Amino acid sequence: MDNRQAIGSWLSGPRAAAEDMGVELGYRGEGLGLPESGPGSIAPIGRRLGALLIDWGLCLLVSYALLSGGKAQATGNWALAVFFVLSVLTVGTVGCTPGKLALKLRVISASGGRLGLPRVVLRSVLLLIVIPAVVWDRDTRGLHDRLSNSVQIQI
Repeated sequence: MDNRQAIGSWLSGPRAAAEDMGVELGYRGEGLGLPESGPGSIAPIGRRLGALLIDWGLCLLVSYALLSGGKAQATGNWALAVFFVLSVLTVGTVGCTPGKLALKLRVISASGGRLGLPRVVLRSVLLLIVIPAVVWDRDTRGLHDRLSNSVQIQI
């Protein structure tokens, strides 16, 4: 492999480099037994980010209007607390937050059932830390989903 191929594989990422070497990785979610597309398949990254922005906007609105006393500086801190409560209550009961519901996404266990309360709390705490959420595997599941044994799917 010459330097141009090495740099090209670095720029295109490990998946493209592995596929160039002949490794068959399959589609996202194949290892989890999920369909390639449609309902039940891995949720696209864009819709997951959109759902997160909707949820964060709702949390900012609630924290600014009800908890921070109209102080913009305190709003962000309260929004984290509201986001945690929103995530635990909604994902723990119906499997999706308002933003996920609006964009037709759901969080389920990797084995196909609902998440239990301890795993929902773990997932929510890791999501608040942010770093685990931006470290993905080949199925584009964040570390917060892997550690809580969950997956976000389309409904």
